[in-house]
Amino acid sequence: MARYVDANCKLCRREKQKLFLKGTKCYTDKCPMEKRAYAPGQHGQSRRSRISEYGVQLREKQKVRRIYGIMETQFRNYFERATKETGRTGDALVKLLERRIDNVVYRLGLAPSRKSARQLVLHRHFTVNSKPVDVPSFLLKPGDVVQVREKSRKLNLIHESMKRVKDTSMLPWLTLDKATMTGTFLNVPERAEIPLNANEQLIVELYSK
Repeated sequence: MARYVDANCKLCRREKQKLFLKGTKCYTDKCPMEKRAYAPGQHGQSRRSRISEYGVQLREKQKVRRIYGIMETQFRNYFERATKETGRTGDALVKLLERRIDNVVYRLGLAPSRKSARQLVLHRHFTVNSKPVDVPSFLLKPGDVVQVREKSRKLNLIHESMKRVKDTSMLPWLTLDKATMTGTFLNVPERAEIPLNANEQLIVELYSK
């Protein structure tokens, strides 16, 4: 399975904005973006020529792909599936990405980052409707119940992450019962409800060339 193994903070610096890939570190002064908010490499601070239209579209695609921790081929497959959905292709793409179980685990506050959520899912620490799931790309449906497995409920990583979750900050399409470590995917959210700072229309334009 292909995966990114270099420093995550380089990805944020390349996109010149925080992608929140390192969990709690992103909210502290230790975040490299606080001191080096420019592209990595020896020419990161040098002046660059004006970025082309293609470059703008590419950067937006790379940003979204990196936020959700997806490799290029899989991201393209999501786009192809989104083109077959009703409504705007860009909206459908974001909705598909939000339905991934690793994303939902992160959104519920059961993991400090999507990368951590991916690892927890791979190690079978969660069930969906009482059945173990170890595929991070598993797409949830409305009404699906995600729960921490009994043997995993003492994991410090999960407890520390849940401490930072406030009931008032829970997204409208999710519910979380901290006592039972159970979350419910109520419905597929509308694009306007999803807290994602991205222009997915640029991705549609890129792939439509």
